[in-house]
Amino acid sequence: MKASSTIVIGTGIVGIATAYYLARKYGQSDITLVDRDQPMAFTSAQSGENYRNWWPHPAMVAFSDRSIDLMEEIARDSDNCINMNRRGYALATREKNIDALVAQLHDGLKERAGELLRYHADAAAGSYPPFDKPHWEGVPDGVDILQNQALIRNRFPSYDPEVRTIIHIRRGGDISGQQLGMYMLDYLRDIGVQRVTGEVRTITTGDGFRVELETSNGIVTLAADRVVNAAGPFAGDIAKMMGVDLPVYNTFQQKIAFEDREAAIPRAMPFSIDLDGQKIDWTEEERQMLLEDPDFAWLAEAMPGAIHCRPDGGDKGKWIKLGWAYNETPATATWQPQLDDNFPDIVLRGASRLNPALKAYYGRLPRNMHHYGGWYTMTGENWPLIGPMGPEGAFMNCALSGFGTMAAGAAGELCAATIAGAELPDYASGFSLERYKDTALMETLRSASKGVL
Repeated sequence: MKASSTIVIGTGIVGIATAYYLARKYGQSDITLVDRDQPMAFTSAQSGENYRNWWPHPAMVAFSDRSIDLMEEIARDSDNCINMNRRGYALATREKNIDALVAQLHDGLKERAGELLRYHADAAAGSYPPFDKPHWEGVPDGVDILQNQALIRNRFPSYDPEVRTIIHIRRGGDISGQQLGMYMLDYLRDIGVQRVTGEVRTITTGDGFRVELETSNGIVTLAADRVVNAAGPFAGDIAKMMGVDLPVYNTFQQKIAFEDREAAIPRAMPFSIDLDGQKIDWTEEERQMLLEDPDFAWLAEAMPGAIHCRPDGGDKGKWIKLGWAYNETPATATWQPQLDDNFPDIVLRGASRLNPALKAYYGRLPRNMHHYGGWYTMTGENWPLIGPMGPEGAFMNCALSGFGTMAAGAAGELCAATIAGAELPDYASGFSLERYKDTALMETLRSASKGVL
C-alpha cells in the first residue's frame, strides 16, 4: 500500500491546478495524482480554450477575474508559454433592443457597470479600442457596446450585414489549455509529486482513505489523509463511492476545427458568438426531407443561439474552430466520444449565418477536419462545486461545465485554500454545497442565464 497526504482523482486541468496551488501556495507536495489515462487526455483535451469574465452574477465575475489574474501571472512568468491573447468575446445580435443583455451585464458588474460599460453609437472608431493585435497586456477591461452600422462593418467586416449590435467583452480571449496544464505538471514533477495511472474501483473511508485502483500491473491500493474529487464527468461516480450524492449531470457537446483555406475568417476576429436563434440554412428540399423524418425533424425547426466561431493557431495560423452547445439532454458519461456524424454540417451551416463566407465550405469541408467532443458536467444552475464533500478529509472540485480551462486557476486555488484551512474569498460559500441552504441565492440562480456556450 502506497501512502500520501492527498490523493487528487482526475488529471484534467482542474485536478492539476488543485495540486499545483496546494503545492505552490501552501507547500504541500505529498500529493498523488490519479487518473485512468494520461494527464489532460480526456475532457481537457476537448476544451475550446477560451476565457472570459462575462457572467450574469458578481460571484462568477469575481471568480473568473481571479482565474484570469492567475493565468496572466503564468503568462508573465513563462514568457507567455500558454499563448494567451485578449481579443475578447464579441456577442452579435440583429436586435437593437438589448435591454435584457445590458441588464445581465449590470447584474454581473454591479456598481462597476457605470465605468466599465462603454457605448459607441456613432461612427467614430477612435473611441473604440482596437483589437488587431493579440496582446493580453495593456488591453482595456470592461465592455464595448456597438450600435453604429458603419463602425460594425469597419471592425467586423466578415459579419452578417444584418447585425445591429455587438457587445464586446474585453477581458476575454484564448489560451493553450494544454500548455497551461504542462506548465503546472512540470512544476509538480520537479517537486516530487507522484502520478499513478489506474481506474478507481473503490474508495474506503474511515481512518483516512483507501483508494483501490485497477492498473496495468493489477490492483493497487493507495492510502491518504485527504481525497480530492476532480474526476470531471465521473465526479458523481467517485462521490458515490464515498457515500455522497452530488447534484450534477452530464451533457455531451461537440466542436469542429478545420483549415480555413478560403480565408473566410479574419485572423484578428475575436471569439464570436451569434446570440440569435435561427433555422439552419438548408435547401428547401433538404428541409422537407428532415421534416419527414421524426428523428431529424428538429433540425428543420427553430434552433437556439450561442453558436460560436474563432480563429485557431494565432495570427499566422490557418485553422478555425466552430462550436454549438445546443444539446441539453442529460446522459451517462462514457469513455468513448459519442460523436454525431451530422454535427459538422449542422454547425457549419449554423455558423455561416454570422460569417456568410463560411458557406464556401458547404459540402466541401477539408478532409483533415477535426471533429471532437467532450462532456459538460454541471449543476442545474451551472455553478461549480468546490469545497468539502461528505466525509472528513474529502473535497470536490468539479461541475465546471464548459468553463473548466478558463476557471481552473481560481478553482484550483480555492480548493487548495479550503484543504489548507486558509482564508477563503467571498465567493467560496456560493460554490460549495452550502449554497443549497441559501434560499434567496438559489431563487436568483434558477431565474438567471446559465451562461452555457
